Formats: sequence, C-alpha cells, structure tokens
Amino acid sequence: MTEENKYVVLARKYRPQSFNELLGQDALVQTLSNAIKNNRLHHAYILTGIRGVGKTTTARIIAKALNCIGKDAHEGPTINPCGICENCKAISESRHIDVLELDAASRTGVDDMREILDGVRYKPTNGRYKIYIIDEVHMLSKSAFNALLKTLEEPPSHVIFIFATTEIRKVPITVLSRCQRFDLQRLSIETLINHFKNIINNENLSAEDEALHLIAKAADGSCRDGLSLLDQAISLGGGIVKNDVVKDMIGLADKGQVFDLFETLVSGKVTETIEILSTMYKNGATPLVTLQDLISLTHLVAKVKMVPNFADSSSLSEAEKDFCKKLAPQTPIAILSKIWQMMIKGVSELSLAPVQIDALEMILIRIAYSATLPTPLEVLNDVKKNSNLSNFASPNQILSIKKAEHNSSNGIVFSSPIDLVHYLEETKKILMAYSLKNDVSFNDFADGKMKITVSEKINNDFLINLQNILTDATGKKWDIEIQRGHLGETIADKEQALDNANKKNVSDLPLVKAILAEFKGAKIETLVRKMMEQQDNITASDFEENYNYLEEEN
Repeated sequence: MTEENKYVVLARKYRPQSFNELLGQDALVQTLSNAIKNNRLHHAYILTGIRGVGKTTTARIIAKALNCIGKDAHEGPTINPCGICENCKAISESRHIDVLELDAASRTGVDDMREILDGVRYKPTNGRYKIYIIDEVHMLSKSAFNALLKTLEEPPSHVIFIFATTEIRKVPITVLSRCQRFDLQRLSIETLINHFKNIINNENLSAEDEALHLIAKAADGSCRDGLSLLDQAISLGGGIVKNDVVKDMIGLADKGQVFDLFETLVSGKVTETIEILSTMYKNGATPLVTLQDLISLTHLVAKVKMVPNFADSSSLSEAEKDFCKKLAPQTPIAILSKIWQMMIKGVSELSLAPVQIDALEMILIRIAYSATLPTPLEVLNDVKKNSNLSNFASPNQILSIKKAEHNSSNGIVFSSPIDLVHYLEETKKILMAYSLKNDVSFNDFADGKMKITVSEKINNDFLINLQNILTDATGKKWDIEIQRGHLGETIADKEQALDNANKKNVSDLPLVKAILAEFKGAKIETLVRKMMEQQDNITASDFEENYNYLEEEN
C-alpha cells in the first residue's frame, strides 16, 4: 500500500484546521479572534478540558494563525490562516522548526525544562513567533514548574507558550496566574450528531439517526472518542452505521434489559430482578457498568419527574423518552431518592467485594426490598389514622393561632417581660433580646416601669439602649431601676423549664405515644420554639382545645 493510499482515521482526517472548523468553543474562538485582530496577544495560554475536545488542535490553530504569511507571503497574523503557505503546512504536519510540541508526560524533569528554555532567547528561524506547545502540562515535576516560572512571566516578545491539560487542578497556581485560561466545553450531543452526519456524507456512507445518537451519547462530549467509535461502527457494519450494530459494539444491546431491570427494582420484584441481572451477566454485562447505568436511569427518571418537559429533550433517545414518560409519573420522588443513595453507596461496595456480581445481586435485592417499604410520611399518616387523630392540629398550627390572638391587641403594650422579648425578636434586635433573656432577672414589671437585676456581663450602654427602645415602642418614658448582683430566675431559665414540661406533656398525648411506639428508640428532641405565646404549661387539654378550634374554623 502506498503512502498516498494509506487510510487515515477519522479523528485525524477531520481534525479542524481553522477556528471556523472548531466545534462547540464559541467563547474561546471569539476571545482569540478579537485578540489577534486588535493585536492584544497574551504571552501564555492554558487550555483545559476533557480528552478529545480540541486542546492540542486549538493550540496548533493558534500557532498557524500567528505564523501564517498568506498566499503572497506578506500577510500578518490572521484569524483565518490560509492553510497553504509553508508555515501553515509545516505546523499542520508537526514539522515546523519554530513550533515545538512537547509531551510533559515523557519530559517531566527540571533538566528537560532547562533544555527547552535554553532556546527561548533565540529568535524564530522561519516563523513570526516561536511557540512552545506543552501537552499534559500538569505532569511536569515541581522543580520543572519552578524552572519555568520566571521565563513564563517575562518571555521575549517573540515567544508564546500554549499549555494543554486535562487536570487543571494539578497545575500550580503560580503558573495559572501567568496564563490566560480557556476551559474547553464538552461537545453537546446535537453538535456531535451534526458533525457525524457531515462526515458520513463526505465519506459517501449511510447511517441510521438512532445509531449516530448512541455514538454521540457514548462519546460523553469528546469529539475524538465519538469519531473513534464512528470509525469502528463503519468497519463493523461494512460501511453502514446500523443501530443494532452500534448497540452491540458499545455494549448497549441489552439497554432494554437495563430498563426492565430498573422497572422491576422500583416495583420491588426481587425474583424478576435477579433473573434479568443473571441474563445480562451471561451476555457479558459487567457489574460496575450495570450499576452505573442504573444510577444514570435513577437520575434521569427523577429529573423528568421534577421537570416534565425534559422528557422531550433532544439529548434523549426515543427509548429513553418513552421509558421516562412511563415510569416517572408512577414513581415517588422519595423512592427515587432512596434508590439513588443506595446505589451510590453500592459503587464503593463493588470495589471491595471479592465477587462483584454477587455484591451487585445483594445491592439490588436490598433496593428491591426497600422500594416497597412505606416512606416515613406514609408510616406517620398510618399511625395518625389508626390513632383516630388524623386531623390533629400540628404544633405549627397552634403557634399560628395563639400568635394571631396576641398580635390582635390594640397598640404595643408590654404587660410582661415575655412580651418585651417577643417584640425585640420580631424587630430584629437580637442582642438586646438575648441579654434580657439570659443576663437579666425581673424583680418587678408593670406598664411604664420595671425593676431588674443584671449580671456583670451587661455593659453601661444597656440602660440607655433599653430606654430608647421602650420609648420608641410605647411612646412614653419608662422608669427603670437597675441593680447588679446575683440573678434570680431568668427568662431563659423559665423557657427551659417550660420546654421540659412541654416535652413531658406532649409525650403523654395519644398521637405522640403511637409515634414513639412505632419508631423504636425515638425520643422528643425539640419542640416548636414556643408552642404558645403564653407562659402557661401546654397540656393535652390545650391540644384538644386548639383541635376543636381548627375544626370550627374549617
């Protein structure tokens, strides 16, 4: 076979040669285009993104744009390199003497970096700029990065550095701060499908739309991965990219079985779940990939349930659309959330299991069994129903009733220290409210006057601030007598005693008793901040009274 007839893989044959051909990187193209047009070139760029989105390709296009001399050999830097001048051809073929492409994975040491930097001071031979393209720059050693720093910050005017990396977090911040950073985006499924269609037409081949969709989805945003899969599908299908062939090729022949497996899981059908999993395993499905597929389906169904319009998204295949529209309405979000948590935990279990398929079976058995168990809300509703208290007033309802009664009074009248504290809290005077509750004991309190004992923590401005607040709220000056010394019972002490009494009284209610009996080991940890806007203890009769009040209102 001659060199001219040698086959070139699609990923290389259709590599973009100009900014116009670069897919899905509009922000990068716009920024670099304006920089070249306005002669605002930076001395160092760093390109980051997943594999196969065009980092090295973009670096070469930048090199061509800066060194292109045009058809007449007299043009300057251009956003549209001609592709036919000697500089453009040499850069495309990776043989330009002034464009050095280096692999940091194989040249990681400080000596390698010094060898590279020795040539920085020499002007370019054939090109306008001497350009250093360093791929996978994050693999350089710490010493190599340190050797690069000074030159990177102040390189000669004829030198430009372009770095590419898939691990931007591993690049020292001292390097990042000296570069203009571009995050190359994953290519969308629509962009990849259109690209594949153009290639199929150029190659005079044929392809089914569903097959191209599967390839684009499997590529996970990487153009190179997608083209490699397309190349393989063309060879496997004899020049025709068929849906069934692609499914077999990328392990999706039993995608329908994955749908069936998920459906049996959420339905709690343990026997059917194990049978489907066994069939898939015999056909070559790996436990980890199967679990990952189920995790993706869980997310997909939950997303469609919360955002129904997503079921018509062009990023989904027809099979996925039909599956989500069928399952999302009938699966509670609580069940999907529980399944998600159990599957995520199952990923780590698989990595530790001696036999992964056995571990996956146990994970799915656990999920299928739990899927039919009632949610805490369902258990609570059942307990309430069986206790004949399904319409019992909740603490929040009681609070709202009592608070409404309190707020219905005419004008602001502080008949007790509690009223004053409530007012301070409602008007966001939190520090003053805290001091009155914890550092003050009230010896006497009446409308317009009070006697209080304060702790040593109280500062000298306390009396002035309290007097101003009272005057503003009530419209009259208060007579306040203050003494320092041992505090008596504070409001905070009373609230704690009331809270303890409330817990005891609430625990004696039939509904609460039923709940505590149903949930073994449960206990009353906290109540609503104040069940009533009164200092009276809450008793069972209080609940019944408010319960009757609610029924009358309804």
